[in-house]
Amino acid sequence: MQINWQLKSFEHLTVHELYQLLRLRSEVFVVEQNCVFLDMDNKDQDCWHLLGWKGHLLAASTRLVPPGIAYDEMSIGRVVSSPQVRGEGIGRALMEESITACYKLFGNNPIRIGAQLYLEKFYSSLGFKAAGEIYLEDGIKHVEMLLMP
Repeated sequence: MQINWQLKSFEHLTVHELYQLLRLRSEVFVVEQNCVFLDMDNKDQDCWHLLGWKGHLLAASTRLVPPGIAYDEMSIGRVVSSPQVRGEGIGRALMEESITACYKLFGNNPIRIGAQLYLEKFYSSLGFKAAGEIYLEDGIKHVEMLLMP
């Protein structure tokens, strides 16, 4: 699968890119996962955004969060892939690109995520280890996980 990766600060997202990003997150987190929550939480403005384009389709995205905003450590959040490309390995490629980008942006330090529990095995395969108790967020079971550099 040919993916064009772009890493942008919030200020450098075009109106088109921002619309596609928010649309994809809404499509997956609100509609597909049937979870009513406010996605726009005033953190996007302080973060970097990794966008994976397959042609004109925003196929995947993450939000790279500097230390001190969500956790003491840097973080990868709003991990999302389009239903149109699932099963093509985009999730692993997205996380590998995100981890590399975090280290470039914020240094060679630990990365903490709030993972949906059903994805714990996937994140473990990337080197993350559970670092806390299971908790509910917006009605979905999560667990914090930590990746040491």
